Amino acid sequence: MVPRRDRPLQTWETFLRNHMEGIASIDLFVVPTIAFQQLFAFLVLGHKRRQLLWFAVTRSPTAEWLARQITEAFPWDTAPKYLIRDNDRAFGAVFKARVRVMGIRDRPTSFRSPWQNGLVERLIGSARHECMDHVIVLNEDHLRRILSKYASYYNEVRTHLSLGKDAPCTRPIERFGDIIAQPILGGLHHRYARI
Repeated sequence: MVPRRDRPLQTWETFLRNHMEGIASIDLFVVPTIAFQQLFAFLVLGHKRRQLLWFAVTRSPTAEWLARQITEAFPWDTAPKYLIRDNDRAFGAVFKARVRVMGIRDRPTSFRSPWQNGLVERLIGSARHECMDHVIVLNEDHLRRILSKYASYYNEVRTHLSLGKDAPCTRPIERFGDIIAQPILGGLHHRYARI
């Protein structure tokens, strides 16, 4: 395929690879409760080490609530240069104005193109397959506790092939000692460590 003259030569994948340390992705996913209510979990993922930076839970995500979550996720001068998100209507004018004031360049993906926000979509898939599919959520507080434990597991224990089989929060290699298994999320996962 010959590139068009009015288009930049840099592809989306190249853009993501070149600016990895300054990119964060956000997305929402739905979690049903035992009473068949829908809760929305909001996730913020940093691309540099694929670290889950922030999560929040609500019954109805509004633009004001999402704007407040972005402010809490990136206090002071920790905001990324780019923010990748989908074109959900929940990201309204208030959210866009807050992102602009924080100095973040908003990069919404094309309609019906989840592959453009692949890293956070993969995080949501992992959270569903490794946690949410095995747990019955009672209410908002229960979901917050579950996501808090999963975030600790995801950032500190779970290995990623793209990070050379390391966790997003780098950990030292344990070479000597007996191996023990520490249960996480009630035994759903385990952390194997040497003592």
